[in-house]
Amino acid sequence: MNLLSNPTMMNEPFVQTNLSTDPAPSPDTRLALNPLLDFSGLPRFDAIHPDHVAPAIRALLEEQRSVIARLVADPSAPTWDSFVAPLSDAGERLSRAWGVVAHLHSVQDVPAWRDAYNAMLPDVTRHYAEVGQNMVLFAKFKALAASPDYARLTPAQARIVDNNVRDFRLSGADLPETDKPRFREIAEELAGLAAKFSENLLDATNAHEEWVEDAAELAGIPDDVVAVAHDAATRAGRTGWKFTLHMPSYLPVMQYADRRALRARLYHASATRASEFGKPEWDNGPLIDRILALRSEEARMLGYAHYAELSLVPKMAHSAADVLKFLRELAARARPYAERDLAELRSFAMDELDIEPLESWDQAYAAEKLKQARYSFSDEEIKRYLPEPKVLEGLFRVIEGLFGVRMEPDEAPVWHPDARFFRLLRGPRVVGHLYMDLYARDTKRGGAWMDEARTRRRIASGVQTPVAYINCNFSAPVAGQPARFTHDEVITLFHECGHALHHLLSEVDELAVSGIHGVEWDAVELPSQFMENFCWDYQVLAGMSAHAETGEPLPRALFERMLAARNFHSGLQTLRQIEFALFDLRLHAEYDPRNSGGVLGLLDEVRREVAVVTPPTWNRFPMSFSHIFAGGYAAGYYSYKWAEVLSADAFAAFEEAGAARGVLVDRAMGERFMKEILATGGTRPAIESFRAFRGREPTIDALLRHHGMVPA
Repeated sequence: MNLLSNPTMMNEPFVQTNLSTDPAPSPDTRLALNPLLDFSGLPRFDAIHPDHVAPAIRALLEEQRSVIARLVADPSAPTWDSFVAPLSDAGERLSRAWGVVAHLHSVQDVPAWRDAYNAMLPDVTRHYAEVGQNMVLFAKFKALAASPDYARLTPAQARIVDNNVRDFRLSGADLPETDKPRFREIAEELAGLAAKFSENLLDATNAHEEWVEDAAELAGIPDDVVAVAHDAATRAGRTGWKFTLHMPSYLPVMQYADRRALRARLYHASATRASEFGKPEWDNGPLIDRILALRSEEARMLGYAHYAELSLVPKMAHSAADVLKFLRELAARARPYAERDLAELRSFAMDELDIEPLESWDQAYAAEKLKQARYSFSDEEIKRYLPEPKVLEGLFRVIEGLFGVRMEPDEAPVWHPDARFFRLLRGPRVVGHLYMDLYARDTKRGGAWMDEARTRRRIASGVQTPVAYINCNFSAPVAGQPARFTHDEVITLFHECGHALHHLLSEVDELAVSGIHGVEWDAVELPSQFMENFCWDYQVLAGMSAHAETGEPLPRALFERMLAARNFHSGLQTLRQIEFALFDLRLHAEYDPRNSGGVLGLLDEVRREVAVVTPPTWNRFPMSFSHIFAGGYAAGYYSYKWAEVLSADAFAAFEEAGAARGVLVDRAMGERFMKEILATGGTRPAIESFRAFRGREPTIDALLRHHGMVPA
């Protein structure tokens, strides 16, 4: 994002929440005491309450309007110091406070916080829409871009000016005055629909409780998962075991439960969440139709053929046709491997498990059994070697080894007892801070994501250090023992930490292109997917492992079996991601609600084109596809695979250096990656940063090799 934040993006993985060090006095004593208006340090999570939201946000809206009015009235030619800098400062306080509200809404979605967030969402959305259509501000940016002063700007400053000229156009600044009210109405309604979509999904997820009274039904489920289910039942005042649709409960059942009927019940409940099969007020189907209609209207108003064309304007990919070509070429490369994977799985399920036909609720179970049979280990076995303290210690060791910075425990107010706080140091100097909230809760939205609480920039008193959040939904500790993570969860943690490092290791002085700001959406996954690769290095993994009973590190022989299984069913997994990306892009490029079949009909078309596995007709996947309906990935889900090409190719440089030097965590290469990728933020196009690091254009070869999709 740039100076003019779009509030419809506030539930994205990356939220502009910037911090100013200059508190603004207020004549109202209650406002002066409002912790949301305290910008002197870190967020005061121990003092912020829902009733602080409306007074603080209204005051900050008025404050920013006042600054904008002054800038608009200034008749002098705009310069960086007289115009852009004060406009950036004016947005910081509102953006920071609203970001805290959005964060609390996502991590403790209780009625009071939901109401407080939703009550102010229309006002915030409307304000940013109005700012984005302010013709005087737009004219001043264009005038600065055309002035002699533009040539004297730093590269970062020039990119900010260019980005803002582009973003004003995308915000409707060029629209006729008669059309602007409608454009603002669309933005406001879309923001509300995104919030409602996410809330419906969380409510529907929380609503399902799968009760097991007969211990025989628990066969195959890991002991720690059973213990959590028993504790949940006890807390509810019942006997037996309570399972839910939250991932730490749901996934182990689908993967390990021998009782097929139990798997089928949970799968059906998960696959039909927030659909017409549940409570009408939680049905996301009508919301999807309305979201798509509004996005299409918004794109047409701006002169684009469809929303995908509009979405791609600030991204690396040049056109929807380019993305479609990329996805279909990758699908063609992956399909033979996916077909082989599926044939093998069906044969194994029939011959060894007596499962015929292989249904959707059988696939994870059969795949786990096949993996155990072929590679002689299970995910649950690996989990016993990965206690949380050792994993964090290993993660921080990798960060220090690559980038020369240390992560140490620190203290600050937090929003929940599970959340922790760390400081990031380079030598004795603090360069940033990180919050971690790793465990699943009923009041926390699903998935894993990184947010920012403060962005690096240079201010009068020096450098404002960045602060980030990492949020996950892992299993919490049980019976006084440390939490133990699956290898997939460790990969997720490294992934989110890659995003955080992109934010925390920025060396950019200008706010709007510092950290992840100004980075093309289809490139932001490069650092996160890059970090995942270190989870497959034995030295790294052994250093973060300790067996639950013996304390021994992960044996080399077991790691070799894990490595052999790394690309287990990679063809199926790749086609699944392409299915989601192709559905997203076609939905925003060619969907016509007048055609028969609707959204589900289009998804069926996509599956017929690229998928080898077809779920039941009652599966309602789109109703829980929050990435594109409640997040920032609309017409952008392809970016996971797009950026994976970049990340795999970038990591190949470490593999090449490691082969020569005998160590993968290479400081010299890490410093180069930090300098050319992480530290530069959005000061230049992402492809230029990649070329500067790799010395050439990216190729798809490393991605295919990492997934084992190369000829034998």
